[in-house]
Amino acid sequence: MHAIVQHEFGPAENLRYERTPDPEPGAGQVRIAVSAAGVHLLDTSIRRGEHGGPFPLPELPMTPGREVAGVVTKLGDGVDAQWLGKRVVAHLGQASGGYAEQAVANAASLHELPDHVSDDAAVAMIGTGRTAVGVLRIAELTPDDVVLVTSAAGGLGALFVQEAKAVGAKVVGVASTAKLDLVRRLGADVVVDYTRPDWDEGVGEVTVVLDGVGGEAGRKALELLGVGGRILLFGWTAGEPTRIETADLYRLGITASVVVGPRMMKGTNLRGLEELSLRALADGRLTPLTTTFPLSEAAEAHTALESRATVGKVVLKP
Repeated sequence: MHAIVQHEFGPAENLRYERTPDPEPGAGQVRIAVSAAGVHLLDTSIRRGEHGGPFPLPELPMTPGREVAGVVTKLGDGVDAQWLGKRVVAHLGQASGGYAEQAVANAASLHELPDHVSDDAAVAMIGTGRTAVGVLRIAELTPDDVVLVTSAAGGLGALFVQEAKAVGAKVVGVASTAKLDLVRRLGADVVVDYTRPDWDEGVGEVTVVLDGVGGEAGRKALELLGVGGRILLFGWTAGEPTRIETADLYRLGITASVVVGPRMMKGTNLRGLEELSLRALADGRLTPLTTTFPLSEAAEAHTALESRATVGKVVLKP
């Protein structure tokens, strides 16, 4: 089979399209003929050799990728025969191997896909979608909210815009110039171009900020919160977290919450979030945006993602 192999940490060019042996499933595992593989921003940090969380960097050489969809073609010992030939999506956890024509997954991680759900959408929802659902559970949006979404055309942001509109809230979508029309089509009531230095002027007061960008954009969004407003933090693609001081909280009685990690897991588990996410997809409540690249162009996909040239979830197609 063909797979993307990384022999050393560094730039995107280190992701090489190579022929490799077919993986063999062990006990409790299956082999999947991959039709779609998800690319996560964390993948780019790992590729550069930067710690992207509490887990150590993988040993090299390795094949990146933790989200796959496709058809089960081989079963390991102890796996129910019903899975053979099923169309599934799975999150591979901290294991690697998704950027490939075939991948191995634990049978316990599999979700069978209904016919009307595409592989690309399923891959987006098994990882990015479960994070979005986890954030939204904590946000508890209401029809009375005015919700500001940073990076509103991103994988998470696009889902946040849709859900906020579904509950009847007013939505302010923040995105780059080229993506404003897309954010408007997602349902945002107000669209704002963050490339303008004065983008926050005229937005008005908001009650909720969903911020995965951080930096200056996150700070400006914070300052738009009214009395009793809340900001939910889940990352900093700008390179640094949103600056928040105790005085900010006292000034208007706002709250700031980090909603990834232990907070997101309270009262649930990752599988539970995956089920909620995939159900929202199947029911048509949430529809992820995707940008696709051929598997052989994984390096180009990483470069595009890092330069914010993509919309929604980036997906590789073998």
